[in-house]
Order: sequence, then structure tokens, then C-alpha cells
Amino acid sequence: MRDFTDRVAVVTGAGSGIGRALAVELTARGARLAVSDVDDEGLRETVRRCAGRDGQVRGYRLDVTDRAAVLAHAERVEGDFGRADLVVNNAGVTLLASVSDGTWEDLEWVMNVDFWGVVHGTRAFLPLLAASRGHLVNVSSVLGLAGAPMQSGYNAAKFAVRGFTEAVAQELRADGVPVGVSCVHPGRIRTNIMRNARNDGLRDYQAVREHFERSVDVTAEQAARAILRGVARNRARILVGADAYRTEILTRLLGPWYPRPAAGRGRRPVTSTGRRPR
Repeated sequence: MRDFTDRVAVVTGAGSGIGRALAVELTARGARLAVSDVDDEGLRETVRRCAGRDGQVRGYRLDVTDRAAVLAHAERVEGDFGRADLVVNNAGVTLLASVSDGTWEDLEWVMNVDFWGVVHGTRAFLPLLAASRGHLVNVSSVLGLAGAPMQSGYNAAKFAVRGFTEAVAQELRADGVPVGVSCVHPGRIRTNIMRNARNDGLRDYQAVREHFERSVDVTAEQAARAILRGVARNRARILVGADAYRTEILTRLLGPWYPRPAAGRGRRPVTSTGRRPR
């Protein structure tokens, strides 16, 4: 898919961040857009930014954790556009919590959005993509390549997205189904994901967020262009940002020993006062 003109692109999590940037970039390239999010205000702003450009954009309120809603969404997109050429399962959240201190509810939340949302979107839209000889894009993370302390739930979801997407690609290839498949691994990107993160309440997470924002040097717009460049080249794995490339190299070189440089970090939660609980 080297030319996006008149292609129908479906993007979840389009109310901000990479999803919004993809919507704007795709519309600028002449695509027709079906964008969705649970954030009504953010979704309206994305539609507004795309509406003045060539092409067509429709916004849909969608909770990707709701299987029936995602299946109905695919039917509605087919009814509104007649096809789907590119599907980007982008909606995502994150959780900052240790394994022992995070709640079951928060763990289920991150898995439901980040993993099951991808599964729902993939299964709902695969028939349309097969019919159009289209392209499926599932967004994992740099933390789908390597584990990190205080990110076990997010790690679990993003590793699952990677494994699921690679399995889907192999099945489609074996069955001769003409659908391209890409798994995206963004590193640190300037989005709202850290600001909206849930946490276990046992650390100074404001400091964590501030450190994250100071260390980010890739914008959502740059990430969107990198993703579409990978789609145009039919890349199975799309890395976004220098840290994503470094992480992939590290895991290849060190294999199962890559976690050792980070061993011990975050094992005992720091309170908001900076003291470790006894």
C-alpha cells in the first residue's frame, strides 16, 4: 500500500496522540477516514482537524473492550464506506504498578484495552481487509520487546499483541490471504498516555511523568509518518524512535540476560515522601 489516496483507513484511539496524528496524516494523503475513540471531545477535535482537508472523515464513539461494539463498528464502517483498506488498532492505555501492589481491576483494564482491543479489531475487520487486499496494523510498544519494572501489566499486554500479530501474519501467509500485517513498536513518543496512566499510588508518579516528558524527543506526528512509511514498505515490524531500535538490538545481543542491567529497580515501591516502606 504505497499510495493512500482514496483508501479507507480505520483508526482506533484517534482522539489524541499517535491515533490523531495518523488520522491527520492519512487525510492529508487523500485517504478516507473512519476514526474512533471513547473520548468524545478528543474525537470531535480530530474530526475537526481532518474535515477541512481533501477526503472524507467520520467519527465513531467506540469502546474497544466491548467485543459486540467492535463487531458492530466493522459492519457500520462497511455500510458507510463500502470497504476497509487499512486498519490500525492503536487504542492503548498504561499502568504503573508493581505486580504485588497493583489491583486486579487495573490489570484487567490494561489487558482489556491494550490486548483484547487489538484482538477485537483484528477479528472484526479481517474479512473486509481480505476482500480489499488491505493492510492490518497492530500497535504494540517498545515494551513488547523488553520487560520493565513497574510495567508488568503493560508489558503483558504489549508482548501479547506482538505474539498475536505475528501469529496472524503467519496464518494469513499460510492460507494465501492477501493482507499485509505490521506490528508497531513505538518507543517514547510525546502523547498523553503517561498523563492518563493509572498507578498503584505508592510512588511519586508525578516525578516519573516529568522525567518521561523530558526524555521524549519523538512527536506523535513523526511517529505517524514512520508507521505509514513502514506500511508502504510492507514491514512486518515497525520500530519508532531511537530507543525502540536500541531495545531491539539489546535484546538480540543479550538474549535472556537483557533484564540484568535493570535488576532491582522498582522492586520496593517508593512513597510520595521518597521513603521506602518497611
